[in-house]
Amino acid sequence: MARLTRAQQQERTRAAVLASARAEFTQRGYVEAKVDRIAERAELTRGAVYSNFPTKRALYLAVLLDLVEHRATAETPPGPPVPSAATASAAEALGAFARAWLEQLPLSGDVAALQQVRLRELAGVFDDEPAHTALTQVTRLEALLLALALESGGRAGARQVRRAELVLRLLNGPGPLADPALELGDPFDVAHACAHLDALALADTWDPPHLPYVDPAHPCRDAWTAPEELPDLITGRPVGFAEDGVIAVLGTSRLGAAEEIVRAARPGDRVTVAVVTGDPVETGRLVRLRIGDFTHCLRRAFPPDAWPRLRLVLDDRAQLATALGIPAPDDTTEYAVRVSAGTLVARAQGRGAAHAAAITTTATTP
Repeated sequence: MARLTRAQQQERTRAAVLASARAEFTQRGYVEAKVDRIAERAELTRGAVYSNFPTKRALYLAVLLDLVEHRATAETPPGPPVPSAATASAAEALGAFARAWLEQLPLSGDVAALQQVRLRELAGVFDDEPAHTALTQVTRLEALLLALALESGGRAGARQVRRAELVLRLLNGPGPLADPALELGDPFDVAHACAHLDALALADTWDPPHLPYVDPAHPCRDAWTAPEELPDLITGRPVGFAEDGVIAVLGTSRLGAAEEIVRAARPGDRVTVAVVTGDPVETGRLVRLRIGDFTHCLRRAFPPDAWPRLRLVLDDRAQLATALGIPAPDDTTEYAVRVSAGTLVARAQGRGAAHAAAITTTATTP
C-alpha cells in the first residue's frame, strides 16, 4: 500500500475530527460537547484535535460550514422553477424564502430533525461581545440582500430594508440566541405570516444623518495589481477586481455600511463588498456560514434576475486588502476605493468611506 503524504495524512485527520465532532455535537449540543470525547471518537489525541482547530467554537463552526458546503454542491432544488422577477409577486417570494429558511426545523415527532436542530443551536456559542457584534452586523447585511431582491421585483425605487428586517426578525425568533425549534411555533404559520408582510405599509427612507458630514474621498492615480479572484458568496461565481466600479472593504463590525455603497453607486458601477476580519478562524467562518445559509434560501425564492447586483466576497486572508494597501485590516476596518481603467482613482477610509468613494466621479480626479 502506498504511503500517505503529509498533506494526505493531515486531510484524513481533519476529516476524522469533523466526523467525530459532528456526532458529538448532534448528540449533546454545543455546550455539553467535550473535545476529549471528540478526540476519543476519532481515535486521536486531544492535541491532534487542537492542531487542526484551535478552539471548540472553531471546530463547531467548521462542522456547520462543512454541512452547508456539502449541501450547496449536492443539492438539486425541488419543485417547479422559480418564476422570473417580473412575474413573481413579493408575497410569493417572501413565502418561498421563509419556507426554505424553516425547512431545518422539525415537524412534531421528527426525532432526526430534532437532532439536526441540536447540532445547529446557537445558545452558549456566541456569548461574547465580538461574536454578538458580528452576528448583529451579518444580520444587517442579510436584511440588505433580501431588500435588494425585493426591490428588483416590482418595487423599484422603494426601499425594502425595514420589511426585510421584519422578515428576518420573525424567522430568527425573539433574540439572536433563541432556539428556533422552541420559540417560533408552527413553521407553516411563520411562513404564511412572512408572505403577508408584503401587504404591510411601511415608511422606509434612506437618509442617514452622518452622510452630509463625511469627508470627500481622496483623489489619486494609483497603479495596483488586482489579487486573484475570490468566490462571490451570493452567486458562487468567481469575482475579479480590476473592472471599473467601487470596492468597499468592511470589517465584521462595520457590515451595516454596505448599504452606503449600494445606494450611492452610479448606474453601471460594479459594486463589491469585501468582508475582512481579525479572526478568520472563528469570525470568518461565522460569516461564511451565515451568508451560505442565507443565500441558499435567497436562491430558492428569487430568480437570478432578482439576485442582488452587489458582489460579496470574504477576504479572510486579506488578499484584496493587502493589494489595496490597507494596513492591518480587522473587524473595525471601513475602507473604500473607486477603480477606473485598472487604476485606483479615489480612496476613502473611516465612517462613511463607502459612500464617499461611490459618489466620487472620475472626472474630478487628477
